[in-house]
Amino acid sequence: MGHVRGILAFGFIAVHTVVWCTPLYLMGLVRALLPVPAKVWINGPMVRIIDGWVACNRAMVRVLGVTRIEAEWHGETFTRDGWYLVFANHQSWTDIIVLQNTLLGRIPPLRFFTKRELIWAPLVGVAMWLLGFPYVRRHSRAALEANPALRGQDREAVVRACAGFRERPTSVLAFLEGTRFTAAKHAAQESRYRHLLNPRSGGFGYALDGLADKRPQAVDVTIVYEGGVPGFWDFLCGRCRRVRFVARTLQPPENERDAVSAWIEHRWAAKDAELEEIRKG
Repeated sequence: MGHVRGILAFGFIAVHTVVWCTPLYLMGLVRALLPVPAKVWINGPMVRIIDGWVACNRAMVRVLGVTRIEAEWHGETFTRDGWYLVFANHQSWTDIIVLQNTLLGRIPPLRFFTKRELIWAPLVGVAMWLLGFPYVRRHSRAALEANPALRGQDREAVVRACAGFRERPTSVLAFLEGTRFTAAKHAAQESRYRHLLNPRSGGFGYALDGLADKRPQAVDVTIVYEGGVPGFWDFLCGRCRRVRFVARTLQPPENERDAVSAWIEHRWAAKDAELEEIRKG
């Protein structure tokens, strides 16, 4: 039954991705021919396509019984009319589905930092580019030390993206660890945390600066998969029966480098303690 569920889920995602990308691509072509004021107008319907795509995924998860997401909400009321900076622990590609499905309808559609290489992903890569997702490069520490100018590339990409995000309420997702958690990466980093990799504050700080006049709220999300972290295929096959999802709204710090870094370190220590408590429970 698991493989049948996985095949049905994957097939459904493939088909409805084509269905939603078709009007998105057409609107992208039209937008390229429009004057600037009209470009701003058409961006609204384009972004709403994210909601349609996510709604189809959420329906598929429920109908096929892929998993059960148990969500907890803390802090101020969530709204579709504000700007948000969302950050979460990163363990698997399934994190994206869990975040999108659970936050759908509570805050504006999620747009997130993604590796530049993913622009070549079939259909989805170009779709994210059309929707203004910030594509960032991943440089090694050695490369950055050899050429410090490389540090500015990601900042420029985020600043350009934030200029578009200012047009209407937006949620920007950042995985502060920069990569998915594995035991090997945890050991290689000599991480300061038991269940997390060391966080990076750069992307979050850039987005906070780019949206400063919109007074964005931060949303801290902790995700725990029952029975261990599933791969994408295992998740679609229903081999993760329950997901704990804890979200809380917070006021972000003043956008000064040291203040942002200290605030993130504090949140990461709290998240690590929360993960320990949930896993023991």
